[in-house]
Amino acid sequence: MTTPIARLLADPPDLPVRTGLSELVRAVGARGVAVVHAPPGTGKTTLVPPALAAVVAGRVIVTQPRRIAVRAAARRLAQLLGEPVGQTVGYTVRGESTTTDATRVEIVTTGVLLRRLQNDPELVGVGAVVLDECHERQVDADLALALLVDVRANLRDDLVVVAMSATVEAERTAQLLGGAGGTGPGDRPAPVVTVESALFPVTDVWCPPPPRSAALDERGVTQPFLDHVAATTRRALAEQTGDVLVFVPGAGEVGAVVRRLGGLDVDVRPLHGRLPSREQDLALAAGSRRRVVVSTAVAESSLTVPGVRVVVDAGLSREPRTDHRRGLAGLVTVRVSRASAAQRAGRSGREGPGAAYRCWSREDHARLNAHPTPEIMTADLTDFALELACWGSADGSGLALMDAPPAAAMAVARQTLVGLGAVSPDGRVTPRGREISRIGVDPRLARALLDASVVIGARRAAEVVALLSQDVRAPGGDLVAALRDVRRGGPEGAAWAKQTQRLQRAVPRGRDTRDRSDLTEDLAVGLVVALAHPDRVARRRPGGTRYLMVSGTGADLPPGSPLAGYDWLAIADADRGAGRRDAVIRSAAPLDEDLALEAASAALHDDEEVAWVDGRVLARRTTGLGAIELSSAPLTDPPRERVVAAIRTGLERDGLDLLPWRESARELRARLAFVHRACGSPWPDVSDQALLADIDRWLGPDLGRIRTTRDLQRVDVPVALRRLVPWEVAGRLDELAPERVAIPSGARPRIDYSGDQPVLAVKVQEVFGWKATPTLAGGRVPLLLHLLSPARRPAAVTADLESFWRTGYPQVRAELRRRYPKHAWPEDPFAG
Repeated sequence: MTTPIARLLADPPDLPVRTGLSELVRAVGARGVAVVHAPPGTGKTTLVPPALAAVVAGRVIVTQPRRIAVRAAARRLAQLLGEPVGQTVGYTVRGESTTTDATRVEIVTTGVLLRRLQNDPELVGVGAVVLDECHERQVDADLALALLVDVRANLRDDLVVVAMSATVEAERTAQLLGGAGGTGPGDRPAPVVTVESALFPVTDVWCPPPPRSAALDERGVTQPFLDHVAATTRRALAEQTGDVLVFVPGAGEVGAVVRRLGGLDVDVRPLHGRLPSREQDLALAAGSRRRVVVSTAVAESSLTVPGVRVVVDAGLSREPRTDHRRGLAGLVTVRVSRASAAQRAGRSGREGPGAAYRCWSREDHARLNAHPTPEIMTADLTDFALELACWGSADGSGLALMDAPPAAAMAVARQTLVGLGAVSPDGRVTPRGREISRIGVDPRLARALLDASVVIGARRAAEVVALLSQDVRAPGGDLVAALRDVRRGGPEGAAWAKQTQRLQRAVPRGRDTRDRSDLTEDLAVGLVVALAHPDRVARRRPGGTRYLMVSGTGADLPPGSPLAGYDWLAIADADRGAGRRDAVIRSAAPLDEDLALEAASAALHDDEEVAWVDGRVLARRTTGLGAIELSSAPLTDPPRERVVAAIRTGLERDGLDLLPWRESARELRARLAFVHRACGSPWPDVSDQALLADIDRWLGPDLGRIRTTRDLQRVDVPVALRRLVPWEVAGRLDELAPERVAIPSGARPRIDYSGDQPVLAVKVQEVFGWKATPTLAGGRVPLLLHLLSPARRPAAVTADLESFWRTGYPQVRAELRRRYPKHAWPEDPFAG
């Protein structure tokens, strides 16, 4: 009896991949691994799985990056076999499965495959695994490839693994899959089966937005730019024939563009992963009328939308980004890469010549990144780190990863998992960690589900976690209002309800519960959010709508938010745009202080603070929740070393001018600085840097009395400075750097040590009789003489008085005689 798969392969549809099936079968027969390099639209997802099913024993598992692509691929292949989904071809996504014992090809999300690998590394009953859309470089796909290479190397060398990619990274994938790097069986790259594109010519139409209509601002995609995308779509409808596929970055933008296209004599269909299956099917099925399908990136490579001859591309993509320093992670809108733009444009050339209307300029296109950034380089890696721990490789060493995870991101991820109790400090997974991993959501959400269910019940906890896992952005940031909306059957209600049921079933039964019937719905939602993100528990700062999170990050509510006025919030989502000091709260729920302390108890701490604040030493004992100060009380007897550190900090920040540098102190410091320069050790360095570094030595006896700037003004600085001078040389200071010097006139003027060389300013007449310049520092440094007129104006400067009398004085004498004829100016200065 001929099987459906055999019948299909005997007369396959006319898809380009047909030409490579025989080569693929030979490759896996010889090596057990292969890479299929084929552009989107060549039929690889449709024909490769049945081709493998015909030659391997056991089930063929095919991964897709998104649930919508899983269902579409299964439905397409089942139609070709002439069967309903669930017989020869079935699919499994989180919480839903349509397979039987007779299923030969099973389409799954990559996350489902990872769960199976963790539960059954040998994949009993599976003959082959096909990793589709590897070029998208999602974290789950990279990890699945690495784990499968490990399985082939250590458990099942008979397991066939085929990776399918639409980009030139096929060669890198082949290196890893074939074990050429020493990570798997064999020592050669996996065979690469290349299928040429069957695309028709595509004409690029550049449609930059009007001036001052930026695509993005700090809030995301701008409304004027969405107007431009809609206007470009109308233009494309008027200028071209066939259905139109419009690419925008997210579900919110899909809805916004669909609304802007109202009134057209065409069917306008939204397409994104959170739509009910029925609406997704409408977008993916050709109809009797012309269509406009407004889609996220789900239609970029892993889905086929029939009838499309025109693409309108907004040129934007939503990608994960993580600010590890501030503890903020989420999806952000960025410019699309050139490779992704090419794939999107190619959607218009599958059934005939097409056109791609690009909502940017040719010049902007040249500045785009060549390829998308691998998700492992930018995403939050907490879930990835837990998967590694469950596999037994805490840091991923020895696994065939396309890119090593960034060390800083992995350190943050491991720290988070230790805080959740999911891994031990040495990186080994704990029983709680395995329980968290089995739930199939972000580890922080899984922790919230488990811990909140014993407080508010499994149903309510599952409802909130399901909402958080769908990345819902609530109007005004009000997460409770968003929950009420999905309960009423809002746009995402069906997917939310299904996820809620799955999560409720995942909660272990028989757990002890605490009766918290006193919790209002608002506080129940806040508790779940706070348990998921204790670092984002936030308290309102005095006045306004600004908050401070436990993590230390500031956050603002959007204007008009109904959450304004609450003292405590649990923040589910916030992002911080470029140039902003604080993050913007996208979704949050109210909290009270008791629940905040309960949820974020690990961040509760008592500290003794001794600091220089506003001109005084502030000593107090504080209780805080992370960066949030809860209470404080004076510290009456602070440790002396901390007082010294506080004063040092104050002097470093505000300068040594806080001390009373009267004339005697300045002169002594200048004399000491001179002797240190001239004679070196043991004479002390009295520069700002040196004094600050040795503050305890010279200010030590005074520190116990210092608490304010007023106390600093009472310090006897000359006495303090002399503490730096060793006793064995202290008596020589007046010899090496005297304050004054006796001159022939009988006076004792002061020496100025403030410059690089000591200076004595005297009238010319007062040094008649001096033959040589006096020296200081034991004869090392001559005194620099500033010779003045009777009116104390500069007449000459010399450090060599003998030479001055011989060569310079005659000219100076002549000038002084002319200007001051009543004064005596002897020709011989030694005669006076």
